[in-house]
Amino acid sequence: MTDRWRIAANLATLANALLGVGAILYVLAGNKLWAMFLIVAAIGFDGLDGLLSRRSPRPPSAFGRYADSIADAITFGLAPGFLIAVHTSNPALWSPWEPFAVALAAAYVAAAIGRLVYFTARGFQRKYFLGVPTPQAALAVIVALLFHDTPAFQSVQPIGVLIGTAIIAVLMVVPVPYPKIRAGSILRAPMAVTGAAAAIALVLLQFHPAAGSVAYLLALGAAYSMLVGVASYYVLGPFTVDRRPFPAAAS
Repeated sequence: MTDRWRIAANLATLANALLGVGAILYVLAGNKLWAMFLIVAAIGFDGLDGLLSRRSPRPPSAFGRYADSIADAITFGLAPGFLIAVHTSNPALWSPWEPFAVALAAAYVAAAIGRLVYFTARGFQRKYFLGVPTPQAALAVIVALLFHDTPAFQSVQPIGVLIGTAIIAVLMVVPVPYPKIRAGSILRAPMAVTGAAAAIALVLLQFHPAAGSVAYLLALGAAYSMLVGVASYYVLGPFTVDRRPFPAAAS
């Protein structure tokens, strides 16, 4: 019998991966804003594939776990790495920092892939993540870029982006517990608002609103909402983790 929930989950995983590839292509084409928007959209599909998979009457499959990690590696590992390493805007400011940007981008990608390999092999057995999950890490990179590179709400500051990237990469691999955003999680609503705020900011900024205009101020407000949401997950997340083991299966 065809498992429609499993098929739908696999399609959501595929959409996640395709959006990641699109984000990389947009970075190379010189449009980081659309690249960031695609990454944010992919976070929605990443959550959707888990939701659909849990509705399936069948137990989780190894294929789905591997496919999900590969998609996440593309969208939340490689795509943010390209955002950090490729600078087609403000090249004069970034030129002295290019070697550091490329090195930190490589470190970020390595950290993302490393935590995904661990999750695929063993981490999925936990009710929580060890280290910041890659979607939230990608959101943090987007926040850093919005305020210090594109569109630089606080001026272009390569050093700020690079320091932020280094911190995010480390937090992905340190053994600090972070919650999975599922039904019942205290952070579920704030993270949903964070994703919506990110989408609003990135869509408005695509039209290059003049500083001080209504659209610009709305984008700025949405970006600050996103900043608060990401910070709340990083700071409050470890305190909301349920560390109790899964209940033993009935014999």
